[in-house]
Amino acid sequence: MNQRMKSNLMLVVTALIWGSAFVAQSVGMDYLGPFTFNSVRCFLGGFILLPVIWIFDRQKAAAKSNTDAAGTVSKSNADDAGSADGSSQSASQEVQNHPRTLLIGGICCGTALAVASSLQQLGIVYTTAGKAGFITALYILIVPVMGLLLKKKVGIKTWIGVVLAVGGMYFLCITDGFSISGGDFLVFLCAIVFAVHIMVIDHFSPRVDGVKMSCIQFFVCGILCAIPMFLFERPDPVQILAAWMPLCYAGFLSCGVAYTLQIVAQKNTNPTVASLLMSLESVFAVLTGWIILGERLTPREFAGCALMFAAIILAQLPEKKPPQSEESAHTS
Repeated sequence: MNQRMKSNLMLVVTALIWGSAFVAQSVGMDYLGPFTFNSVRCFLGGFILLPVIWIFDRQKAAAKSNTDAAGTVSKSNADDAGSADGSSQSASQEVQNHPRTLLIGGICCGTALAVASSLQQLGIVYTTAGKAGFITALYILIVPVMGLLLKKKVGIKTWIGVVLAVGGMYFLCITDGFSISGGDFLVFLCAIVFAVHIMVIDHFSPRVDGVKMSCIQFFVCGILCAIPMFLFERPDPVQILAAWMPLCYAGFLSCGVAYTLQIVAQKNTNPTVASLLMSLESVFAVLTGWIILGERLTPREFAGCALMFAAIILAQLPEKKPPQSEESAHTS
C-alpha cells in the first residue's frame, strides 16, 4: 500500500470516529453547555497526546543516534564530495522542524477549530441537526474554491465527486423541507471556517511534526472555548464528572486520535480529496445509528449513502496524464 492510500485510509478512519462520536456529543450536551463540553474535550485531547509525543521523541532520538554512529565512517570518506549537499539538507531539516513554524501552525489550527466548533454549537441551537449536518458539510464545496484561489488545481473527477457528495448530503440530512434561518447562517459560517481549518493544515502539515501541532491545536482551542465558557456558562465539576464517558470518547478519540490522524494524513493528500473523505462522517453517523442503535434507514438515506460513496470512489480514480507535446518531447 503506497503512502497516498495509507493517508486516505487514515482520513476514512477519522470520518468513522467523528461519525460514531455524534452520540457521545449529544449525550454530553445533556450535562454541559457547548463551550464547556468543547473546552474540556479539547484539553483531554491535548493531554492524551503529551505521552505520545514523549514516546515518539525518544524513538526518533534513538534512531538518529544509531544512524549517526553507523554513518560516521562513510561520512569521513565522502566528506568533501557531499559537504554542500549535506549542509543544504541539514538547513532544510532545520526549517522543517522550526519551533516557530510549529507554534504558529498550532495556534492557527486551534483558533480555526475553536471558532468553527463554537459556531456549529450555537447554530444547532437555532436549527435542526439534519440541516446543520448538511450545511456544515458544504466545506466540501468551499475547499476546492479556496484551492483555486491558492492556485491548487482540482481535476474534473474530483469536481464531479464534490457535486455527488453534496447531493448525497442533501438526501441524508434534509428530510423535512429546507428554509433559511439565523442558525443556518451561523452553521454556514462554521462550514467556511472548517474549510479554512483544512487549508491551514494543508499548509503547515508538510512543514512540522503533525502530532505536536495537533497537541498545540487542542490546548489553544480549549483555552479559547474556556473564555465564553466562564462568561456565558456555569461549569459545574459535578456535571463534568457525570459526563465523563462522552467527554472521554469525544476527547480521546474524536480529538486526540481523529484530528491528529487528519493532520498526519493531509501531508500526502490533496485538500479537496481530504474534505471529501472526511465528509463521510455523516454517512458513518447514519450507518452506526442503524447498526448499533437499530435506527431504520429510509430509501432516501440509502440513496444519500450511495451517492457519497460514489463520490469518494470517483475522487480516488487517477487522473489521465495530459499527452506530452511534440515540443517537450524534442527538448527531452
